[in-house]
Amino acid sequence: MTGKTHIMAGITATTAIVAITDAYQPEWFIAAGAAGGLLPDICHSGSKIGRRFPAVSKVVNTLFGHRTFTHSLLFLALVAFILSKFISNPSITMGILAGMVTHFILDAATKQGIKLLYPAKITIRFPFAATTGGKAEGVVLLALTVVTLFYANSILAFF
Repeated sequence: MTGKTHIMAGITATTAIVAITDAYQPEWFIAAGAAGGLLPDICHSGSKIGRRFPAVSKVVNTLFGHRTFTHSLLFLALVAFILSKFISNPSITMGILAGMVTHFILDAATKQGIKLLYPAKITIRFPFAATTGGKAEGVVLLALTVVTLFYANSILAFF
């Protein structure tokens, strides 16, 4: 999936969570969800985040390759641990983690799949697969946008 779809998925998930819960600092939570939606692709130099941090991207890709460690539960746990030590705002921490989970789900819906259980070499993918940047991804992006607008409308109704 492309960066814009990953960003929108992070925004969609966190906006929905804000709408159905009593989220603390929703603006930070949603922004962090967008960032978390990009974070796993730090392993790809052509990704939005990889182009922003090329040296980090190159090191991570050289060590692990694409869609392995940074697309795993191990990486999710490591990020959660690091955030808990350095970020005192739980909205940011939980938003980033929620965005990362959406990234994993979207990339598991591609032909390449992900190594969710890394270091095990098992590839996780859904039985249906979309091509990155293809028509199916466009439909997913549109659906995410509609869902975001639906939940954002219900959030605004409370103000």
